Amino acid sequence: MSLEIYNTQTKKKEPFVTLEPNKVKMYVCGPTVYDFLHVGNFRGAIFFNAVRNWLEKSGYEVNYVYNYTDVDDKIINRANELGEDPQALAERYIDEFQKDYARLHLRPHTSNPRVTEYMQNIIDFISSLKEKGHAYVVDSDVYYDVSTFSDYGKLSNKNVEDLASGVRISADERKKNPADFALWKSAKPGEPAWSSPWGKGRPGWHIECSAMSRALLGDSLDIHGGGIDLVFPHHENEIAQSEGCTGHPYVKYWMHNNMLEFGNQKMSKSLGNIRTGRSFLEEYNGEILKYMMLSVHYRSLIDFSEEQIHQAVAQLARIYSALAFAENLMQTEAPLAPVPEEFERLLSEAEEGVEKAMNDDFNTPELMARLFEVTRAFNSFCRKPGKIRPEQKAVAEAYFHWLRDKSKVLALFQEPPAAYLQILDDMLLRQKGLSRSEVDQLVADRSEARLQKDFKKSDEIRDQLVEMGINVQDGVDGSRWEVAK
Repeated sequence: MSLEIYNTQTKKKEPFVTLEPNKVKMYVCGPTVYDFLHVGNFRGAIFFNAVRNWLEKSGYEVNYVYNYTDVDDKIINRANELGEDPQALAERYIDEFQKDYARLHLRPHTSNPRVTEYMQNIIDFISSLKEKGHAYVVDSDVYYDVSTFSDYGKLSNKNVEDLASGVRISADERKKNPADFALWKSAKPGEPAWSSPWGKGRPGWHIECSAMSRALLGDSLDIHGGGIDLVFPHHENEIAQSEGCTGHPYVKYWMHNNMLEFGNQKMSKSLGNIRTGRSFLEEYNGEILKYMMLSVHYRSLIDFSEEQIHQAVAQLARIYSALAFAENLMQTEAPLAPVPEEFERLLSEAEEGVEKAMNDDFNTPELMARLFEVTRAFNSFCRKPGKIRPEQKAVAEAYFHWLRDKSKVLALFQEPPAAYLQILDDMLLRQKGLSRSEVDQLVADRSEARLQKDFKKSDEIRDQLVEMGINVQDGVDGSRWEVAK
């Protein structure tokens, strides 16, 4: 099955055919940097990393541009609140985002343009729109005249007449049409400003992406991505700007990831449920965030409830436990043996399932289902009492390398398994207010009681550990414990 992508503009899945053979030009709207990013901002960063990885795995050369908006009303307002220079504030939060991005072990983009680096491109772009009759100047402000672009609304299915009623459009008597939007804003006292043919000022919100994508990727893009909240007005206005300027189709495939909700409530400042990615990474970790983002189809809402977080921890533990067990089997002295045909066949069928899932509009939950299917088969074949058989070692090696390879596209399950299981346990212990040394001591006391045949005390300690949420497994080489998940 060849790749099909759901196109927001046509509202259907379409076969993926690139503008140039084997090359993909991909632009994804990055963050406006005035604070730590809320956790929802990371959905696009995580998902489009998987898109890029799958495209490259499929043989495409991908030029992936992910921008930073470093001049904007929100940045200026926040800088004024803090008594800080807006540019310094923006740069600081770019650095903070890049730290979080690195903690997620996502790949660097091909380029990360900043609006302030492309000011001349933006001014030239606006000048071209004005020359072609798509823009007009009012008191040193420049507006896009939507009435000059007959296809306005083709992405969001809105029309200019409906917009005149004031849907998300600010009232400004100076505009020809209520839907007209700012390309250039005249300077206000104390705000960052750049010289232009229309006087000192700064760009409007939408023009930046049109100018930067054209400078780095050309007139037409294969894929343009972003959050579903950007469909209108941001991406609709990008189309009007870019096609109005170049006369060429702007984007072939529009891709939009859905939003997050918390306990069936949309994330909003008024509800007080805004959570930053930084706070999530500090309380939990990057694997949990990536798992939650990718275990739900990108066009569906994600519920970020505590219950969903606990489920993600349990599922991660299942895979990492199997990987750790496989790694141990691979170190045993059992002689070499071929992988049983039954398991080879299972891997082959699962691989076909992975390819089918990702080629069906990047169905990451279905890919994960294949990972769990193979993990169940591995556990069934290898987690058995008694001496390790050569074919079990062979299955362990095949499973370990297969799962690592197939999950690499998601940037998941790449951590050292035993070390990551300990990270999960330490995280859960911290949430319970327990320390590893405290649990170790109780397990040691129980082992000593068993050695002394004081089974009453041994059972009491075990009950205490169970009450604390600690599972203990007794083996020939002693007792091991883990936090219940």
